[in-house]
Amino acid sequence: MKAPTPGTTDSLPPSLPPLPSGPTGLGTSSLRLGRVPQPPVPQPPDPAPAPEPAPSPPSSSQRIEGLYCPPAVRDDRALADEVNARLVEWAEKEVNLYPDTDLRDALLGFDCGRSVVLCHPDAPSVEHLMAAARFLAAENAVDDYFCEAEYGGSANRRGAALAVAQSAIDPSHNTPRYEADWRAGIESHPALRSMRSAMEYFNALATPAQSHRFRHDIANLYLGYGAEGDCITQLRTPAVWEYLVQRQFNNFRPCLTITDAVGGYELPAPLFAEPAVQRAVALSSNASTICNDLYSLRKEQASERFHYSLPTAIAAEEECSIEDAFQLAIEVHNDLVHRFEQQAAELSATGGPLMARFMAGLSNWLAGNHEWHAGNVGTRYATSP
Repeated sequence: MKAPTPGTTDSLPPSLPPLPSGPTGLGTSSLRLGRVPQPPVPQPPDPAPAPEPAPSPPSSSQRIEGLYCPPAVRDDRALADEVNARLVEWAEKEVNLYPDTDLRDALLGFDCGRSVVLCHPDAPSVEHLMAAARFLAAENAVDDYFCEAEYGGSANRRGAALAVAQSAIDPSHNTPRYEADWRAGIESHPALRSMRSAMEYFNALATPAQSHRFRHDIANLYLGYGAEGDCITQLRTPAVWEYLVQRQFNNFRPCLTITDAVGGYELPAPLFAEPAVQRAVALSSNASTICNDLYSLRKEQASERFHYSLPTAIAAEEECSIEDAFQLAIEVHNDLVHRFEQQAAELSATGGPLMARFMAGLSNWLAGNHEWHAGNVGTRYATSP
């Protein structure tokens, strides 16, 4: 899922801290569409955390100097290519996503396959990876169609559109006539079709509690989209504290909190609801999204639209250069990661094997997300102004 980033229209000075070549960069893509998986036979959870796959050999990527993140666990280009090919077939044949654009190039360029392979190294099957990949593609479609001007989105009309988008995964229950109208409305739009379909696939391998968790997190994401739309409409860069509040909603959390479902197990709802677990989820989700802010800053600054991000919010509040603000944003990111690691270590030591496995899943997502961004420098991210 792409995280929309708010900002200013100033060009980024060429003296922005460099993005030197770094240790790793991971892979993805190739396959055919499979059937909707049948719900698994309920079994007791595995009492021990799944073994972590061996790290893959490093490949080329460009990392932001000083940005701290745990290393990614797995890179498997062939598996990622398989996910990508299967995803394109789903998008073209089942939901007709982006019907008026070059769908295949757009989806392959985004490289959802590489992202989910990096972020979910403990997924037990390609179908589990596909559940995450469909959501990633569908969530990006909602963002594109309802938030991006290129596809007809509008900052001041997001609320109504996103309420309907939520109903694609949280069905409307009404009288027969109006339910039929609602179903027709969902089927009439590619982003809504893709979210509905992705949710149906996910429901087949997740528990009801995991599906409910995802619906709740998407509703929070749309709340964050609305806050961003409000600032864009007013051309207002929020204070840093307000920006971080917005980012806790408008972030990658829906992707992180399905890590147990994609891993083929469940952290029980009472454990997931524990305040310490919610803190770990929030910290890892926030750090992952600040990572996006940093890697996308140059490209966003070079665009002609109003944009705000953590660096631009810091620059406005501190009345400092964008270079200094960039360094301060790196410090915020690193502090969030360290706080997450401390919280995760405490929970892993005291919460039992399933808790330890879930914390490892959040860490894997954090690491995989960073590696995916670093591997896209020069294409999707960190382009020169």
